[in-house]
Amino acid sequence: MKTSLLGLSLSFCLIGIAADVPLVECSPRGGLPNCLAKLERGEVVRIAYLGGSITAQDGWRPKTLKWFQEQYPKAQVSEINAAIGGTGSDLGVFRLRQDVLAHQPDLLFVEFAVNDGGAPPEQIYRCLEGIVRQTWRDRPLADICYVYTIAGNMLDTLKEGKLPRSYAAMEKIAEHYGISSINLGLEVARLEKSGKLVFKGDQPKTEEQKAALGDKILFSPDAVHPFSDGGHQLYLEAIVRGMGAIRAAGQAGPHGLKAPFIADNWEQAKLVPFSRARLSGGWQKLDPASNQLARSFGKRLPELWKANQPGETLEFKFRGTSAGIYDLVGPDCGQVIVTLDDKAPVIKPRFDAYCTYHRLATMMIGSNLSNAVHTVRLELHPDQPDKAKILSQRSEKMDNPKRFDDRAWYAGALMLIGDLAE
Repeated sequence: MKTSLLGLSLSFCLIGIAADVPLVECSPRGGLPNCLAKLERGEVVRIAYLGGSITAQDGWRPKTLKWFQEQYPKAQVSEINAAIGGTGSDLGVFRLRQDVLAHQPDLLFVEFAVNDGGAPPEQIYRCLEGIVRQTWRDRPLADICYVYTIAGNMLDTLKEGKLPRSYAAMEKIAEHYGISSINLGLEVARLEKSGKLVFKGDQPKTEEQKAALGDKILFSPDAVHPFSDGGHQLYLEAIVRGMGAIRAAGQAGPHGLKAPFIADNWEQAKLVPFSRARLSGGWQKLDPASNQLARSFGKRLPELWKANQPGETLEFKFRGTSAGIYDLVGPDCGQVIVTLDDKAPVIKPRFDAYCTYHRLATMMIGSNLSNAVHTVRLELHPDQPDKAKILSQRSEKMDNPKRFDDRAWYAGALMLIGDLAE
């Protein structure tokens, strides 16, 4: 986990509208009958974890994996770690097939409540429903469970007896499809309200600090990412409590797909190899054997291409409703001129206030378009963004100006709801 991603998750969750929905820690609904049956029989079981940096941490993910392994020692339980820090369901729905379904999961945990905290409910519906429908079309016996982590002012919302906006939106999809959900934040809010938990704070280093904390649970250092023996332990305990009710729910068998909750859901979201677009001559495909970035991000971006000369272009046509680019942002990155159909060009920086290192990102070109053929042209801008000014937003500085002195663009896949039109 990169500490500079902390603010990403926090900024997402600070935007929220409470929803008046009864608060329960676990809603078993259809349960996890297929996965639990395989565990009871001692079979091979693969548990997938799709989420953001809270799931990427050495926390609730490995803790729950270990719990399943200990509860069912005869089964061969392994994980599919599909967590990427600072990303939400709007990327998760596109990368689901590559990062999860290709590895044949029996159980899929979905954790996007924090990073989807600032998303409109309609976007959450599209993405979460797309994840459900893709999963059950590909693996109808795979079970799904939503887990709702907590950050920022979600704490205050829960203490008021209401659901944060992202929780409420996800619950509508869970209810529609009979998906189990576990509210991991509810016990955290109860303990904080009763004075038994400190939501944000540093680990005590002196005897005085230890005495001041007493027997209170220290949840996290940043109000986002829990301590392993603090917040993540509470998350594990909530899931274990939930499993008690979930065990008794549902009947084993294929999950059928009912009519969609929202007609324009992102069931057809997919990644398309970057090389299928028309690239100008200056693009270079990076070799993982000799390039550190290609090697580091190869699990998520099997292809990684680089351009850094002004005027280099990428062009493609697609028939569908949404398009974007799965790429990297980082210190040496520049900005891209985006032209969609006959609309005015838009400049999109591939550098932000967290770009002291490279990380995975997405660049949306257009979404919820008319279902027709669209033309996309992307061109590398000749000017660098004002990197010093952008970094100053977080009181960051360029440690080594040479690291930042380029206008590169690293891209790995097209994100489409639709198909390329040749």
